[in-house]
Amino acid sequence: MTAVHTDPEAVPGFDAFEPVHRADPYPAFRRAREASAACSLRLGDVPVTVFTRYEECATILSSPQWGHGYRAGISPFRDPGARIPGSFVRMDPPEHGRFRSLVNKAFTPRTVASLVPVVERVVESLLDAALDRGEVDVIADLAVPLALTMIGGRVLGVPAPDRPALRGWELAIARGTDPDELLPPDAVAARSLAARDCAAYFAGLVAQRRAEPADDLLSALVLVEEHGDRLTEPELVGICMLLLVAGMETSINLIGNGVLALLRHPDQLALLRARPGLMASALEEMLRYDLPTQFTIRVALSDTEVGGRRFARGDGVIVVMASAGRDGAVYPDPDRFDITRFDGPTPARRHLGFSLGVHYCLGAPLARIEASAAIGALLRRAPDLALASGELSYLPSLIHRGLVRLPART
Repeated sequence: MTAVHTDPEAVPGFDAFEPVHRADPYPAFRRAREASAACSLRLGDVPVTVFTRYEECATILSSPQWGHGYRAGISPFRDPGARIPGSFVRMDPPEHGRFRSLVNKAFTPRTVASLVPVVERVVESLLDAALDRGEVDVIADLAVPLALTMIGGRVLGVPAPDRPALRGWELAIARGTDPDELLPPDAVAARSLAARDCAAYFAGLVAQRRAEPADDLLSALVLVEEHGDRLTEPELVGICMLLLVAGMETSINLIGNGVLALLRHPDQLALLRARPGLMASALEEMLRYDLPTQFTIRVALSDTEVGGRRFARGDGVIVVMASAGRDGAVYPDPDRFDITRFDGPTPARRHLGFSLGVHYCLGAPLARIEASAAIGALLRRAPDLALASGELSYLPSLIHRGLVRLPART
């Protein structure tokens, strides 16, 4: 299916969302960056401007003149998720601030830091089971069960027997976060079904936590209050769905994409083994080099100008953070994977992997903790780790870039 049509009056057009680029969109991003500060395409009948360079992407993400515009009724994008109560990722201030403030009270740095030993124990247990076989699927044996345990269990409080269903729901919903114009009918239908079942499940779980709080962040969200303001049940359900999809996809795909980059660059793999203190820098480079969340959408909340183009209130843009991470004007030799890039007294400029501004990723600290523990333990316990033979395939989502499987010899 090709739902993107280049605006005939625009030069150049943007074609990086075509299926032929799915395995490696970065050359197409590079051509777009080199051609112009902005490209144009159409999502169905909607003209959209695409930004692929760092400066313009950073400006839009951090500017209060840009947002989502759903509550104001000005967004040109169709997104059913924007109508879910509590789904603050598609909200603008001041509404966004209310939800973010309440969630922050439960998702404190101290609470997240307390999860470090839990993450490490889960990783070791998963590797105990996987490494005995002589081959590990980094996605199925490590990244997915780790995310199910931490996001599904510790954050959302889902009992272990119920967690396998979460993966199917979040995959269908994550696929459905692509613009509707890019989705085939079966993906739209699967998203609707998964959202219905997922919402019904979390409604029941929220009711349980109201009656009997437990040791999880969902219970903290149920109890959190600020100036007499508390989250309603529909809002809590929406937040659960948001945390499930964003938390699972970010963690799983950061681990998968990061391990793949190391295995494809043996010199960097050897360097990280020799200098494990580079892990923090390596994670930032993984996020820059092969970003789990490739792009996002924004809407002009007022008349404004970016990249030499004027935008009227209600105009839509696509911000390709994955392309911004390969911008040679900001990152020298941008297609080189270099785990020292963010290390030392003069580290590289901040990447856009977790966005900027009011929508900076709430779960970024937990994602880093999970990826650091998983990748560090895998390298330590599998000294001969190497890619297994066979072609790799990616999930069909455009926004979320992740592997279906990542088999490796140990």
